[in-house]
Amino acid sequence: MRKIILSIIGILLIIATFLYAKKLIADKNKPKPVLAKVIKTVFTDTVKNTKIPIVIAANGSLEAKRRVELYAEVQGVFRSGRTLFKPGQTYSSGQAIIRIDASEYYANVQSAKSNLYNSIAAIMPDLRLDFPDVFNKWQNYLNSFDLNKTTPKLPEMTSEKENYFITGRSIVSNYYSVKNLEQRLAKYTIAAPFSGILTEALVTEGSLIRSGQKLGEFIDPSVYEMEVAISKTYANLLKVGEDVLLNNLDKTETYQGKVSRVNGSIDATTQTITAYIEVKHENLKEGMYLEANLNAKEENDAIEIDRNLLLESQQIFVVRDSLLDVIDVKPVYFSDTKVVLKNVPNGTIILKKSVPGAYAGMLVKPFEDKSNTKNE
Repeated sequence: MRKIILSIIGILLIIATFLYAKKLIADKNKPKPVLAKVIKTVFTDTVKNTKIPIVIAANGSLEAKRRVELYAEVQGVFRSGRTLFKPGQTYSSGQAIIRIDASEYYANVQSAKSNLYNSIAAIMPDLRLDFPDVFNKWQNYLNSFDLNKTTPKLPEMTSEKENYFITGRSIVSNYYSVKNLEQRLAKYTIAAPFSGILTEALVTEGSLIRSGQKLGEFIDPSVYEMEVAISKTYANLLKVGEDVLLNNLDKTETYQGKVSRVNGSIDATTQTITAYIEVKHENLKEGMYLEANLNAKEENDAIEIDRNLLLESQQIFVVRDSLLDVIDVKPVYFSDTKVVLKNVPNGTIILKKSVPGAYAGMLVKPFEDKSNTKNE
């Protein structure tokens, strides 16, 4: 019985071995599947070298071209006027912005002017006797003397005797003392040097103002300047009077400006040169941030492509016989998103958009716009 069981097991093992060997032979002779080649579709462009303008982008904030910081040179109480001293208040040229109470000082000026008048009147009898030829001149001066107006200039002295006589009576020294007091009296009123707007007010009516105290800021809102820093490479290309296109950061509004000034020195730290762009527009405000596009120069026989298409090895991908290849190029200018290249032959087919994982020898297929084909 045992021998029969062992015989059956042996026969089963032989049959299993035969079937397994047959399967291995069948698998060996079975042809392997051929993987289909993946061809990427790419956007291409044909090179046509032209004249590319080099436009330098620069940012900056606007500042009023004419601005005045208001400081007090005298002390006193700020008197209220017809217009409030508040930010946003407009003033015309010559209009009083600030009036400081000068009643006490005004009385001193009037006293000095009265003393000068009395001094001249006291010498008139002597002038009639000793200098009859100049008496009328000084008499006319007294007649024109008005205590409520600015002290008129002393008559011109025509002889040494007259000069010694008038100077000896301290009239000349008294006159200049009065003029000095009048000059200081004028500082109690601060007038607008030009038509503009008050942008900062640091005092209010009734405040005690001290000498040297800052009172506010006054600007002309009709003309603004923007300071921009440009690379020294383009220092010799910036010219005063050159038109500049400016726009806001949202690219919704554009303004026309011009280069008004160019600094004569280069910043040693940043190796940049400062240019000032003048711009006028009713919608502009001080502190507004703008972007300027300066036309530096034009590059002949060049092309402009996206910066991400330029490889670190200063090469770009080209398409030749449905295969990617690389060629050497010469970058001449970089902007934030673009690069200007030279040494790219006309008619060369280059990539218009970058391809992830691209390499030389990669099989590609140029994209064809079917809509354009139908229209043709």
